[in-house]
Order: sequence, then structure tokens, then C-alpha cells
Amino acid sequence: MESLKTILYFSIFRYPLTLEEIHSYTNHSNVEDTATELQSLVEQKILFKIDEFFVYDNDLESVPRRMKGNYLANRIMTKAESKARYISKFPFVTAVGISGSLSKGYFDAGSDVDFFIITRPNRLWVCRTILILYKKIFLLNSRKYFCPNYFISTEQLEIVEKNRFTATELKTLIPMWGKSDFEQFYQSNGWVKQHFNKFNPILDQIPAVPKKQIAKSIEYALDNKLGDALDFFFRRITHQKWRAKFEYLAEEDFQIALKSTKNISKHHPSNFQKKVILSLNDKLDEVAQRFNIAMQKEHV
Repeated sequence: MESLKTILYFSIFRYPLTLEEIHSYTNHSNVEDTATELQSLVEQKILFKIDEFFVYDNDLESVPRRMKGNYLANRIMTKAESKARYISKFPFVTAVGISGSLSKGYFDAGSDVDFFIITRPNRLWVCRTILILYKKIFLLNSRKYFCPNYFISTEQLEIVEKNRFTATELKTLIPMWGKSDFEQFYQSNGWVKQHFNKFNPILDQIPAVPKKQIAKSIEYALDNKLGDALDFFFRRITHQKWRAKFEYLAEEDFQIALKSTKNISKHHPSNFQKKVILSLNDKLDEVAQRFNIAMQKEHV
């Protein structure tokens, strides 16, 4: 029941899917196999088909909601692409991608434009600090169209948490700049194919990261022990700040939601990953109880 689990996952976001979209998340070789499975689920009234979309639990309003979100996402994408290009010019940035809801083609009044950023080794925290200072000073701390909330360095490109949530995030990530680093990134995360075996990111049109002289000068000036010391300092004070601000989080949740290692910076204080996985498992329990269909639960 790969199709059903995919629909249940996206139903958490009230985002119905088309046949082709559902098929891309299954391990079925042929789209006809996915279509047959979906037709059976519709006949059992587990799913409902509204126009081209498959909906769980008769959530009819999710269809116009998705269409409106798609429209807004298309409108905002040009601005997001411009911001991604701007981020790529900052010192120590080696690759930039668009993540979050926009990478899935959805945007609404409560959405932010999230960016996934790859940096040079040993300068992740310098890079992050420069970008955050830019956001606070020049954007008045607005994150609506400028939310760089996930940084990794080329020293550690493999994502540690390997579950359906992170696999979906990697599958839907939109690489914008830094072809060579994204090639290495996807090679380092081949485990995604265990979830979605048809996943094959296309990077032919992804340009190299542009760098102006001022960025090159900063990189050159900090290519020494001073740069090492600054990176360690920025990491330490950020970690201390997060510890104080989010002291209510359990240690396990803090380590996932606010990861602050030498090569990773993740600022997800709501621990969205855990919430989504737990919500999916609740839906799996619901389907098992209502329709006697058992599916393997996911782990955080």
C-alpha cells in the first residue's frame, strides 16, 4: 500500500496528489500498477478522487486549497530564485537550494521561503552568522522571503536522520546553485532510494556558485587560525543562546531540532520532523482500525 502511505503523508499538510505525483513516491515500476492500487482504494471508499487529485478522508476543501497554494507558489518562485542567487554570493557558501513548502509547489500567508545551504568546511558558523546578521540588519529580521534555516558543510553531506520525512525533503529539494556540491550531496544520500527508488535528481542546468571580489577577499582573509577561532566562537554562542531560549525542549528533541555541530546547523525549534512522523503514525493507526489495513510505522 505504498500509494496509500504517500497520500496519508501529504494529507497531514492537506495536500492532495495526482496519479503521477503519487507514482513518483512509490516503488512501482509502472504507473499502471499505481493506478490499479489507487482505483482499488477508491472503490473501497478509503480514498476519494476529485478531478485529478486523490484525497483521504473526503477532505474536499483540500483541492481548492492546493490549487490556490500552487498559484501563489508560482508567483513567489521568481523572488525565491533571486534570493537564492543572492545567498550564493555570500562568503563560504558553496551551494543553495530551496526547501520547505515552496519546494513542493505550495505557498500561503503562513509560509516562509526556506533555504538549504551548503558551506565550505570549518566556516559553516561564520557563513551562517553573516547571513543571519544580514537578515536582522537589512531585512529587519523578516524571514518571509529569506529563511536560511538549514546549513551543512561539504565535510559532512550525509543527512543523519534517515526517515520518510527527511527522504521527502531531499526528494523535493530544489537545487539552485552549486552543481558539483549537489552532485556530491545526492551521492552521499543514496539511502533516499530505499524510500523512493525512482528518485533521480537532474542537475544539468544548475550553475556554479558566483563569487564577487568582496566575498573572495573575506574568504581569503579568514583562511587561517582566526577564521577557525571565529567559527568555533559563533557556534558556541549560538548553541548557548539556543539552549537558553529553548530550554523547554527535551534533550533528544533539542539534538534533532536545533542541531549545532561543527558541520550542521539546523534551526527548527518546533521539531516539525517529529510532529509530522507522529502525525503519520496516528493516521496509520486510524487506517488500521477503520479499514483493517496494516502498514509499517515510521521512526523519527
